[in-house]
Amino acid sequence: MARDGQERRTERSRPGGSAVALSAAYDTALLDLDGVVYFAGGAAIPYAVEALGAARDGGMRLAYVTNNALRTPDAVAAHLTELGVPAAPGDVVTSAQAVARLIAEDVPEGSRVLVVGGEGLRVALRERGLVPVESADDEPVAVVQGYGGPEMAWGRFAEAAYAVGRGVPWYASNTDLTIPGARGIGPGNGAAVEVVRIATGGRVVPRVAGKPQPPMHRETVLRTGAERPLVVGDRLDTDIEGAFNGGVDSLLVLTGVTDVATLLAAVPEHRPTYVAADLRGLLVGQPEVEPDGDGGFRCGGWRASVSGDALVLEGTAGSDVLDGVRALCGAAWTWAGAGACGLDAGKALARLGL
Repeated sequence: MARDGQERRTERSRPGGSAVALSAAYDTALLDLDGVVYFAGGAAIPYAVEALGAARDGGMRLAYVTNNALRTPDAVAAHLTELGVPAAPGDVVTSAQAVARLIAEDVPEGSRVLVVGGEGLRVALRERGLVPVESADDEPVAVVQGYGGPEMAWGRFAEAAYAVGRGVPWYASNTDLTIPGARGIGPGNGAAVEVVRIATGGRVVPRVAGKPQPPMHRETVLRTGAERPLVVGDRLDTDIEGAFNGGVDSLLVLTGVTDVATLLAAVPEHRPTYVAADLRGLLVGQPEVEPDGDGGFRCGGWRASVSGDALVLEGTAGSDVLDGVRALCGAAWTWAGAGACGLDAGKALARLGL
């Protein structure tokens, strides 16, 4: 079962264990979308639909949490429902909603906000009683940037730069430098934020709401009422770090951008509580990773240790590959302490066929 928040933040030297299915141990799954529920092209990831249906039928609430501020909750919910994952707009939490709340806490209702982004931002601002405007000459009291899609006109960045240069407070939905798409990896909102920062002399930085920053976690908890949330994601630097910053447990699924080598090298704030191949990990317990008293870590039929500058893995034929990954995490993270593990993992991963 989950350990308390202070232990999670300071003692993440190996993955955790749970005697019961994660869907029973936690009341709400806070699910990232790209790389977790569906691929960048929009198709469902294998086993995702069935696993989410089983978790929901078992009583777990499902909330979908995305840094992408372009689409509205209605559009995201419609896409999920089309895939076979029934969802209502209220099940979706976006960085646009989180940044709109930040702005609304700082300015009076009815204030004008210069929007550099898509419809998701405009809808979220109106929900908070704010008025989206398009020009720096419309006397905005704030500027907000969010991902606006690949067709975003260059002039939109100029409007943001004019306003920020005049001293208007600046906000960003998120600062992800890249975003996955059907054709590959493209520039994300963080890249657009950098354009405005450079244009304004680099002296000002925006207040950021999205993962891994705390406002996104706060927005999610406020909207879902989660008491025992589990963050589920595929990215260490947004999903898992966001869970760390919020003091809650996390499940990394290996269906997206993070591979095992990257996981082994993770710094403490990027170390998930649990690791699973895909969303079926919600439906089962998690095995314990145990130190063996001789410098090694055991999980299932595997033992991981450090020899010289390399990770070493010994195991029994037919043992679960993910148990080997978990044992390696224990050895790597313990060796690295508060830093990143730089040990050679090549031979150990080869034993797992990775």
